[in-house]
Amino acid sequence: MSLRINPSRKVNQHLYKAGQVLLALVLAAAVSSCGFQLRDDYHIATEIQHLRLEGDNRSEAYRAVAGALERRAVELKEGSDYFPAVILGDDRLERRILSMLASGQVAEYELIYVMPVTIILANGDAHEHNIQILRDYQDDPNFALAKTRELELLVQEMRSEAARRLLMLLNRTVRE
Repeated sequence: MSLRINPSRKVNQHLYKAGQVLLALVLAAAVSSCGFQLRDDYHIATEIQHLRLEGDNRSEAYRAVAGALERRAVELKEGSDYFPAVILGDDRLERRILSMLASGQVAEYELIYVMPVTIILANGDAHEHNIQILRDYQDDPNFALAKTRELELLVQEMRSEAARRLLMLLNRTVRE
């Protein structure tokens, strides 16, 4: 018994696979041509490849910003006369009550993380900004066991987000 392969079926399979490859290439070209970028995949301006970072180098906010800059291959310089510079103020965490339980206990907070920064450009212009990150936090008294750790992780995430926003702000400020 011999096995017969229909030649037209084989041609159809090859055309189908070629069509899939062509479709994938067209989609890839369309996505890249519209300016789509993965999150945090942006270029740092050449004017800030060398930067002075001032602030409390023991603070977690300083470490988050320094880490974000180093991941982008920005060389941190020492010395008070080096420009451009980023000066970090004291970051703070504020709470605002969003809702309460019938018993009078707070059920939900809005956490507001504020990172004050001053950007000094190479020409000496200073730009002051307050970077704010907002998050909702549910405070259920029935699940009090891991609340402290959850809050620490949330604040750490907010610091990282503030550092990412600072990089975008720095790029935008330098290019203006």
